[in-house]
Amino acid sequence: MAKARMTVVGDSFVEGRGDPAPDGTYRGWVPRFAEMFGIPGSGCLNLGTFDATTQDVVDRQLRVALVNKAPLIGFVAGVNDLIRDYDAARFRRNLESIFTTLSGPDTVMFTATYADIPRNLPLPASFQELLRGRFAEANEHLREISARTGALCLDVVDSREWADPAMWSADGLHPSPVGHQRFAEAMADLVALATGMVPLPTASPFAGAGAGPLSY
Repeated sequence: MAKARMTVVGDSFVEGRGDPAPDGTYRGWVPRFAEMFGIPGSGCLNLGTFDATTQDVVDRQLRVALVNKAPLIGFVAGVNDLIRDYDAARFRRNLESIFTTLSGPDTVMFTATYADIPRNLPLPASFQELLRGRFAEANEHLREISARTGALCLDVVDSREWADPAMWSADGLHPSPVGHQRFAEAMADLVALATGMVPLPTASPFAGAGAGPLSY
């Protein structure tokens, strides 16, 4: 088995939901990002699973990610915690475990803040505001832990582009193909800026689809 050059842990955002492939699987931002840095499929380990929480990442994905630790490691998970069974102390503890376990001097770890998903959902106003408070608290934790452990954090919650409906699939929870592409491009720019790695020139398949480059 080829040594992984990039490993990504997380939930269905990492799995690629919202971006269906012709064969019935999902494409998503992970392979798009990998291709920008010339990482073949055999060198990319995507551990994202549908419905995963941060606890699932700790219990089921960390060990696998560490077996053959890659120099590039991504993490995106937490929305399922926030919308279903949120325990602030447990959530922060899980983030601490994930970031301290996966980060290190020979690793570039990257993540992203949680977008304002509650705005996309048809919820009573009171519950929507409750969720938005959770998301804001979670983003504070994520930013602080990322900064302390040296992880790169793409700030999408303050990006106006993510308020564009074109970025989201019909369920409001998962990015559309446009959203996955834009996320891959923005994350590649962030990693390139921080590391000096040079992404390969690519032409977005969604040029002119209504969403501009992400600001972060």
